[in-house]
Amino acid sequence: MVCKKCEVEPVIILPNSNIKLCRSCFIKYFEKKVFKTIAKYNLVEEKDKIAVGVSGGKDSLSVLSLLNRFSQKKRNLDIVAIAIDEGIHGYREKTLDTLKKYCEKNNIDLHIFSYKNEFGYSLDEMLRTIKGVNPCSICGVLRRYLLNVGAKKLNASKLATGHNLDDEAQSIMMNQFRNNVKLNARLGPKTGVIEDESFVPRIKPLYLLTEKEVMTYAYLKGLTDNFIECPNAEDSYRAQVRDWINMLEEKNPGTKHSIVNSYLEIMPMLKKQFKDKKELRYCKQCNEPCSMEVCKVCQIRNQLKTSLNTT
Repeated sequence: MVCKKCEVEPVIILPNSNIKLCRSCFIKYFEKKVFKTIAKYNLVEEKDKIAVGVSGGKDSLSVLSLLNRFSQKKRNLDIVAIAIDEGIHGYREKTLDTLKKYCEKNNIDLHIFSYKNEFGYSLDEMLRTIKGVNPCSICGVLRRYLLNVGAKKLNASKLATGHNLDDEAQSIMMNQFRNNVKLNARLGPKTGVIEDESFVPRIKPLYLLTEKEVMTYAYLKGLTDNFIECPNAEDSYRAQVRDWINMLEEKNPGTKHSIVNSYLEIMPMLKKQFKDKKELRYCKQCNEPCSMEVCKVCQIRNQLKTSLNTT
């Protein structure tokens, strides 16, 4: 079995095509696809200051590496890294250590924001305080909030994340199963429906690349050889949907691409529909933008206070 293009031993068989590529050809393919996604969906503009949300994992380090290279070609771009320290013992300190070394080596400014400093508790402490709650239901809300707050503090015009095609396919199906079309309208290579100065627009340069491809790229480029997963991830609804989609993909190759490509066809209609209908509101407790009287972050803060008062 040889590389389709150069007859060298392949390192990967591309999902959805059965094409075999060697190390050199795969890296070229991967990087070309990322930069094509950036151009097609206008993810990066002149004089952008892009905050890259990084954890030290394969996806975020790949995005940080590629955008940093992109900024070296486009001299009017500014790239900074934002990391969120949730306070997950035995996990986050390891990925942050990898991230710190990478940023120091590549002269990238790294800014770390923690749950402990912002909310008074680490995630581990929150889970011990609020009983019977799914970890991801808390962590996802607080992480998104803190990334947006951090990006605003750094005066970033865009917030780049490492979401890949697998992540997007999972999100699409989760929202379908929950009958939450409004949330699907917010997805896409550039997220959101409403443009407002309270939100830093989010971009996903890895949008059209699978998790397998990202993992292979990160390993071949020496970005990381540590592919550990958050210990709380297996308890999530996303993990169930992920396993179901992976099972379908194994039996029917191309399933993930079909889910995302089908969504991209209807995405413009969804965004138009909910942009026309939705009015932005602000939390009456913290004044951050939300869709309810009290945002989910403040609801979690209130839960923590209530739980402490009853113990």
